[in-house]
Amino acid sequence: MADTTTTGPVVRPAQQVHRGVWASKARQEQIIRVIATALCLLGVAIILFPLAWMISTSLKTRAEVAIFPPTWVPVVPQWQNYTDALTGANRFDNYFRNTMFYAGGAMFGELLSWSLVAYGFSRLRAPGKNALFVLVLSTMMLPFWVTLIPQYMVFSRIGWIDTFLPLIVPKFFGSAYLIFLLRQFYKGLPRDYEEAALIDGANYLGIWWRIILPLSLPALGAVAIMSFMFHYTDYMGPLIYLTSDKNYPISLGLQQFRAPFGGTAFHLLMAASVTTIIPPVILFFIAQRYFIQGIVVSGVKG
Repeated sequence: MADTTTTGPVVRPAQQVHRGVWASKARQEQIIRVIATALCLLGVAIILFPLAWMISTSLKTRAEVAIFPPTWVPVVPQWQNYTDALTGANRFDNYFRNTMFYAGGAMFGELLSWSLVAYGFSRLRAPGKNALFVLVLSTMMLPFWVTLIPQYMVFSRIGWIDTFLPLIVPKFFGSAYLIFLLRQFYKGLPRDYEEAALIDGANYLGIWWRIILPLSLPALGAVAIMSFMFHYTDYMGPLIYLTSDKNYPISLGLQQFRAPFGGTAFHLLMAASVTTIIPPVILFFIAQRYFIQGIVVSGVKG
């Protein structure tokens, strides 16, 4: 009689179905990951396309820029374009100094006002505090164009036109959106340190300076980067209040490369534009840990 015994484990139909389901789920997850990666790469390519074209144009001659169909790689890279753009008659170094002064002064004023106001709304007790906070948030619904003409008339009457005062001084009075971000962060901080400081005789201003600010570096770093980036690229504010070329920031200085009737030197304009994006990129990579941590914590706590 033949031996009909089996040497391996018996696989039941239920086990086969179970393994098939897991294999199918694993394959679906793998397909989803591949599609997600492809979409991310496509998005990165779309985002980087203008930057790549800007760098390519900045290394071309004026004649190569006008070639049709356009070419990606210049025949001979013109590194001299950067020198001509930054040290020529456009006074780019002066534009850069004005931008640093404007962006730095506005950022300092906003950090000072935001942190103080957010500290009051989150840590102190006062009647009507919540109603006042809602009133502050409601200013976000007020369009910029509604207050533009009254503000311009006020600044014109007091002689602030063609100075940086209309661009910097109002920043010392806060902004609703970033006050909200800092308030959310402050509400998540423990009160033990404050109570100990009050027992030791510290006042609220001292608590804010010695305890709250050191514990708030991630959130402060996040709002500082957002503030600097906004004012570094601000175009409308300087366009309205600045009239002299000597006071122009980079956003207006780049317009000096444009010429009427199609005479724009695009190779120099692109070289100057590439240079302007270097400081924000360096700032972001230096402070990206504080920026990401501050955004996550500010949005979750509270």
